[in-house]
Amino acid sequence: MFEHNLVERQPRIDWLLVLSLLGLMALGAAFVFSATTVRETARELPWYRQHYFIMQVAWYVIGIIAAVAICLVDYHILARWSLVAYWFSIVLLVLVFIAGTWRFGAKRWLDFGPVSLQPSEFAKLAFIFVQAHFLSRPVEELRTPVVFYRAVGLTALPFALIIKEPDLGSALIFLPIGLVMFFVAGVPVRYLAKLVGAAGILIALLLVDVLFAPPKWQIKMEDYQKRRLQVYFGQDFAPANAGSEARAYARRLQRDHSYNVEQALISVGSGGLFGKGWRQGTQNALGYLPRAVAHNDFIFSVIAEEKGFMGSVTVLALYSVVLFSGIRIAGQARDRLGKLLAVGVVTLLFSHVFINIGMNIRIMPVTGVPLPLLSYGGSSVLCSLIAAGILQNVHLYRKSY
Repeated sequence: MFEHNLVERQPRIDWLLVLSLLGLMALGAAFVFSATTVRETARELPWYRQHYFIMQVAWYVIGIIAAVAICLVDYHILARWSLVAYWFSIVLLVLVFIAGTWRFGAKRWLDFGPVSLQPSEFAKLAFIFVQAHFLSRPVEELRTPVVFYRAVGLTALPFALIIKEPDLGSALIFLPIGLVMFFVAGVPVRYLAKLVGAAGILIALLLVDVLFAPPKWQIKMEDYQKRRLQVYFGQDFAPANAGSEARAYARRLQRDHSYNVEQALISVGSGGLFGKGWRQGTQNALGYLPRAVAHNDFIFSVIAEEKGFMGSVTVLALYSVVLFSGIRIAGQARDRLGKLLAVGVVTLLFSHVFINIGMNIRIMPVTGVPLPLLSYGGSSVLCSLIAAGILQNVHLYRKSY
């Protein structure tokens, strides 16, 4: 009786999660505005004519509506449609190869007039739902090899399609999500050890191939992907037997490919304790931090320069609240499906935050992985808020089971 009354007194909505998300959206809108109004001509325009700012706020509104809609339906009912959503996302990923748009050397987007969608972002959510539904079966079934290989197949299919786009950063997100969900579901450790070992060997071989193998022996990768890895590991672009002209060209190429990372690191370091002030960042305003990426991939550098160490800590604190709220929701879930959904969402958000911020401070190679709710982009914002809606859904309906 006491336990029942205690549960009834607990708030249905996780307000701590909601407030932290609102804080991230407020920061995202403010610094997308700052990052995209550095030109003098843009500074003179009123706020309602700032295209990126208006679009970002519009996506926030659409994402909030989608998150609320998700919360209106019990996640057990949603899970029944998970396989349909999964295969629909696979169709969209295949459609990218047929009707997708090339940008920055990759084919990752579908254009619908004024709106572009990135199917890989939606594939992550569909994958979390279908994998949670598949793994929520009795633990005894998870010990059979056929069930394990089917679960691996659910991971491998979107991973392979996204790698082919190519989008290595988004594809790699599937690996930690899958591994963590396997572990929480109770998949035998011996299976996980073999999976981690195989993945580790493949990654090691890939790095050895890119960094040390002769050009004729290397695995086919996009040039910009190879360059990013070479920049991250500090490898000289020039071959050992290169002549003076070839070496000079390689050094210029290396400076060009290192430029974004170096300027992002300078932006973070130059902010000091309290930063230079909103819209006062010189790296951003003078264009040293490239304007094409300042409002998306390198938005954290803009925040760190303009609000300094304290601004960076604020961002990390808000993400920590979101992640720990998700872990708490997973712990309070009354069934395996709810627990796996919450764990999958937490792993997704953590992977994005870790990779993007790590890229800004040079502990991770440069990828196109956005910072949830802060980076500019409709697909990223929409999927991040839907993911938060899934967490809230598990929290809301935990009392029913």
